Amino acid sequence: MLLYFHEQEGKIEHDLKLFGNPHQRLVMASRNSPGGVEEADKVMQPLLDALTTPLTSTEKKGGKWAVEEPRILFEGTLEEAEKVYYETENLKGALNTPFCKYTDGLPVIIPTEERVKAMLAGTSHKPDELITIQRDMAGGGRMDGVRGGRKKGDAVSFLPMYRNATVEQVAVNAVMAGCRPDQFPVALTVAESGGGCGDGRGGGGAFIISGPIYKEIGLSVTNNIFGQGNPVNKALARLGALLWRNLGGYKETVTTIMTVGNPVLNGGMMLAEYAEGLPPGWLGLNEECGFGKNESVLVKIGATTGGMQRAMWMPGQYREFQKSGHSGIARRLGVKGIPGPHNFLEYIRGFWVDGEGGFTFLMLPEMAQHLYDYGFKTKEAVYEYIYKRSFMPLKEYRLHSVPDVWTNAWKGIEPTSGKHWMELPEDYMVPACPSPDANCIIVMGAGVEQLHWMGGAGRDAYSIDAWR
Repeated sequence: MLLYFHEQEGKIEHDLKLFGNPHQRLVMASRNSPGGVEEADKVMQPLLDALTTPLTSTEKKGGKWAVEEPRILFEGTLEEAEKVYYETENLKGALNTPFCKYTDGLPVIIPTEERVKAMLAGTSHKPDELITIQRDMAGGGRMDGVRGGRKKGDAVSFLPMYRNATVEQVAVNAVMAGCRPDQFPVALTVAESGGGCGDGRGGGGAFIISGPIYKEIGLSVTNNIFGQGNPVNKALARLGALLWRNLGGYKETVTTIMTVGNPVLNGGMMLAEYAEGLPPGWLGLNEECGFGKNESVLVKIGATTGGMQRAMWMPGQYREFQKSGHSGIARRLGVKGIPGPHNFLEYIRGFWVDGEGGFTFLMLPEMAQHLYDYGFKTKEAVYEYIYKRSFMPLKEYRLHSVPDVWTNAWKGIEPTSGKHWMELPEDYMVPACPSPDANCIIVMGAGVEQLHWMGGAGRDAYSIDAWR
């Protein structure tokens, strides 16, 4: 028995077929009703009838729906193929607006046999090899539809359709995205991570590359890293969305229901760490994740659905603050007239006003050096500072939305004290950041002093070298 809303109808019907229960009974509720008792009165009797009436012979039948994808989509001229690959279909659940059948909504490079063969030359792995996990990975999060750990050799499931894929299928999408053969090991690592699928809703399209490969393939780590111009960043970033569409089977309002989407991930996000800009003693992201300093890895950087924020200060004021202790930043922190270094993270007051969790910070080498000079001799020391700063009284924490779920509607046990949440006093201090390692620092960029941060910090790291 399933209770659903009208706009979910297409996805519900699709998922019931996918998971082998196409005739499950449904009761539709409305988001437009006043709610409460009135809405309960409307749905209660249909719910009771659906739960108590004996199943019919049709309702007892199961059967999963599997889609066979043809290896060759189209034969004809390139001009004809361009039209086919850019075809759209109108989706009822999206008010009959057009939705691309094979792309992310932008034109693509047509994946001819010759182009795919050239792409496959960028790896030693065979075309018909399944995309699998290349090393044992600990549990802790939900990725690729699997909760808990994954072992080397496990096939990767591309969500939301839980499909498997081959090296050749990834090569087809890499060609479409505009990648080059020397970038193909990175493309295969993106695929190993689940592509842009995330939990099936496209939240997994933000990646950081750590290690020397960024120089080999020409990834930008300097000015305008979020902007236009660098074809390597753009093509690899876009790949996640194509894998989500073509391997995962994403179709809006049919296999997945989004709201407004995520501007950070529209077009994807592929960045590279500038390890040469790290202060002494600060580890690169590859080493933080258990790899060697000279190994190249790809890291999904957590949930970016909250978008991206940046510190609002003028470059000249920031320099005044660090050098001589002047500017509004110094006045806020009570260090006016006192030369630096100063901890600029203290200036930011809005980390956990409405949210919870850790953060991924993107900062310039100069700013990382200021933190080092201030006294943070390791990244871990910064992470510990952020964690301790996140504590707030339970009275305030209860005004946040997500803890209603994390605490089992406040009926569970608070982990630090071991007491029931309802037994704790209102002034009991609770961390909005779950642990120090829920945070992540990426040093990159050049130019004026800017600090960007996104909600969530990933620690799922994948070896690019394993796909060479």
